[in-house]
Amino acid sequence: MDRVFKALADPTRRFVLDRLRENNGQTRGELCESVRMARQSLTQHLGVLEAANLVSTVRRGREKLHYLNPVPLHEIQERWISAFDQPRLDALSALKQKAESPMNAENEPRPEFVHTTYIAATPERVWQCLMDPEATAAYWYHHNVSDWQPGSPWAHRRLDGSGTDDVVGTVADVDEPRRLTLTWAGPGEDRPHGESRVTFELQPYGDTTRLTVTHVNLRDDKEYRAVSGGWNFVLANLKTYVETGTTLPVPAWRP
Repeated sequence: MDRVFKALADPTRRFVLDRLRENNGQTRGELCESVRMARQSLTQHLGVLEAANLVSTVRRGREKLHYLNPVPLHEIQERWISAFDQPRLDALSALKQKAESPMNAENEPRPEFVHTTYIAATPERVWQCLMDPEATAAYWYHHNVSDWQPGSPWAHRRLDGSGTDDVVGTVADVDEPRRLTLTWAGPGEDRPHGESRVTFELQPYGDTTRLTVTHVNLRDDKEYRAVSGGWNFVLANLKTYVETGTTLPVPAWRP
């Protein structure tokens, strides 16, 4: 938490976070243009933001994309705001967004969720827990079912024996044990703006694995909030399961 407050204390770093909030997934060069700062100076600011886990990075070929990670900000909100008057603050926030939003938002960028966590295990072990249906049953409360070959279908299936799939899609990309990309939708769901995708990226980081989950092309802010809450718990539960063999208390959304 000290690193988060240190990072937020600087107006330039807050400006960088604002630019990422408006257009997530920018390269350092794009940020240099919008912030109007020398590359070396911006690199130092980005280092402070990454150390505070306020910014996550994802490699795309030769490019390094920077994403706003809202988790530390959410933790601040939970500690100092939610316990006091959250319903009234939510109502004020909704009113403000409605007043400031354009009448037609069809051309607005679709929301993206990015979360980075560090797990005390090898990438191979984390990869196994992402693919194994019995492991996902333990920490995700669903069997993830597929042969995990590119182009194959996959399903997020309930544990009650009903055969009900809450999420379905296609395995878009597999690079074991580094990257897995899945399309993501409810069964029969119509997504007029195109398919939603989830990418798991695993990188060795000392004796740990840096896991970054990116969920792109979300429908709207409502879906973003729902996805954020679900992913935050699932990834915390995955970390706990891999490191200790146990899981966190059952969430309210478990079927």
